[in-house]
Amino acid sequence: MLLMTQDQGELDSLVRKRIRALRVAQGWSLDELATRAQLSPSTLSRIETGRRRLALDQLVTLARALDTSLDQLVETATDDVISSPMIDAAHQLMRWPIRADPGMTVVRQRMTNPPPDSPSRMRAHPGREWLVVLSGTAVLLLGNRRFRVETNQAAEFPTMLPHAIGAEGGPCEILGIFDRDARRSHQRGESSADASRPAP
Repeated sequence: MLLMTQDQGELDSLVRKRIRALRVAQGWSLDELATRAQLSPSTLSRIETGRRRLALDQLVTLARALDTSLDQLVETATDDVISSPMIDAAHQLMRWPIRADPGMTVVRQRMTNPPPDSPSRMRAHPGREWLVVLSGTAVLLLGNRRFRVETNQAAEFPTMLPHAIGAEGGPCEILGIFDRDARRSHQRGESSADASRPAP
C-alpha cells in the first residue's frame, strides 16, 4: 500500500527529509537504522534520497525504529503556528499552552517582591519546573539553599523540594515552563492567594 495524499510530492519530500534528520539526530549510520528497521541499507538509502516509493508498512517500521509514531512522521504543517497568551493581570503573568503537549504550559511573569523570609511560605508539590530570567535578578529558594538567577540564566528543579522565587534589587521578569503537575499546583496556589487577599 502506498502513501497517498493530496499533496503527495511535498509530503513525500518532507517525510524523506524527516527520516534522514531523525536518523542523523540519533547519530546512526544508514546501516544502523536499516538494521533496527529490518531493511537493507540500500533500500533505506533509496527511501531517503527519493529513488524508492514510500510504502506504508516501511514507514510504520521506520517510525518505530526512530522512536516516533507514524502520525508524527507524516505530520504536515498546520495554520496554528501563532498563539496569543491568556493574560492574568492580577498576578502579572501571561500563559501559553503548548499544543503538541497539552500538559505543558509556558508562563511569563513579572516579579517585584523578594522571596518569602519564612520557610513555612515555601511550597512543595509534584512536578518539574524550568525557568529563565528575561530581565533583572531573581532569587530562588530551594530547600535550604539560595540561588541568584541573573538575566539569561536558567534554573531547572524538581518541585517536590520546598521552593519559592522572588525578585532581588528591583523588578525581574521570568519565563517558566511547567509540566502538568506543577501547573495545577501553581493554579491552586494562585486561587488560594486570591481568596485570602483583602478586597481593594
